[in-house]
This record gives sequence, structure tokens and C-alpha cells, in this order.
Amino acid sequence: MFPYKDENPTELPAIITVGFIAANVLAWLFVQGMGATEPLVRSVCELGLIPGEVLRTAKPGSGVELAPGMFCLVDAAPGYWTVLTSMFMHGGWLHLIGNMLFLWVFGNNIEDAMGHVRFVVFYVVCGAAAAGAQMLVNPHSVVPMVGASGAISGVLGGYLLLYPRVRVHTLLFLGFYVTTVALPAYVMLGYWALLQLLGGLGSLTVLEGGGTAFFAHIGGFVAGLLLIRFFVREDALRRRPTPVAGYYRYRTFG
Repeated sequence: MFPYKDENPTELPAIITVGFIAANVLAWLFVQGMGATEPLVRSVCELGLIPGEVLRTAKPGSGVELAPGMFCLVDAAPGYWTVLTSMFMHGGWLHLIGNMLFLWVFGNNIEDAMGHVRFVVFYVVCGAAAAGAQMLVNPHSVVPMVGASGAISGVLGGYLLLYPRVRVHTLLFLGFYVTTVALPAYVMLGYWALLQLLGGLGSLTVLEGGGTAFFAHIGGFVAGLLLIRFFVREDALRRRPTPVAGYYRYRTFG
């Protein structure tokens, strides 16, 4: 399922959400060379997060082959800044597009509920929590972690808690047949969270390989659920939308 819009109006312009999307796209175009092998490998190695390097659990000089003849080696000096830079790197076009689509659909409402500055902090903290969760599960890994999905998972967790019944319009693929369906956020995001949990449990047997960092998604999602209440504005809580006869109106609390 791929969401493409929701029925959740906003008041604030989503300048931070758009800014994050622009930063990720620009990084893909000008730092990662739109997926060309050499700049992609270099950017993933230099700006991706390597758990064994950050935690100093991997031997300097050890590493992994990311492309034929192109290796990413653990540095003796941990690159702590990669906790942040890895959030703006991606492994391919589909990785980038999928993440930016989710950020576009759900990020504007969380930004609207928090305000611009709080949203920046929330996004970065959730991304750091996501990285921490993945490192906790696989502290010796020498495979670089990249992608905005950990931070975006925090956005999804916050959205689920704030707007569980808002309808999300989703593309549904049934073999070769594609249709659209409007689902309550708790159904769509609950299904997404279940997939991450199942994927994470399945990945426990192949931790040293590459692929999706499911525990980063889980960690970011849980962080969003736990932290949203500390970042959301009080007036936003009083204005949460309520479904009425096929459309939404704002409900005032208290």
C-alpha cells in the first residue's frame, strides 16, 4: 500500500516538510549522483551510519564490498555526525521516492501540530532514536545505514497518535490490478507497523547482511509515539479533526 494523500487540513505552510524533501532530493542529485555507482558508493560509505564504527565495536580497516571492487572500510575515528547525515542519503530511486511520498503525506500535519522549530527537533530526535535502535540490535555491523525512513517513522508514530481516524487515500496493488482505497490512519499505519515488526523479527537471523533496517523503523515509530505529546502544541490538540458525514470538521476540546 502506498499513501498519496490524506483528508487532514492544515493551517501552517509546510515549509520544513518541503525543506526536508528538498534537502533529500538535492543530496540525491548532487551528492549521490542520482545513483551512479561511484558517487553512490562514496556517499553511502562516507555519510552513511556504520554501527560498528560509531560504537567502536568493529575493527578499523574491516568493511564490506558495496559494489564490485568498491569497499567501505571502518575508520579508526568514529563518524558521529553520520547519525545526522545518514538521514539524507538513500540507496536508490525507489528508496528516495517512497520515503519522500510518506513524508509529504504525513509530515505537513505533524509540522502543523507542532510548529516549524519543534518539528525540526522532533524529526531529528526520532531519526537519532531510529539509528540507536538499529545499532542496539546489531552493534557490530559494518554495513552503512542510510535513509530518511527512521525519522519519517517517528512522524508516522506521531500521526497515528494524533489522527488515528483520519482517512488516508492509498494505492492498493492486487497483482496486476491497481485500485485506490481510503483507510483510517490506524488501519493503514497499523498495517505498516506490523510489516516492520514481522520484517524485523525475520531479519534477526541475517543481521550481517544488507537490506531494510527494520529496527530503525520500529525505533523511530516508537519514539514518535512516545515523544509526540512533548512537542505538539496545546491548541493543536484542541483542534483535531473529527469525521462527519464523509468530510472533516474541527472539534474543539474543553
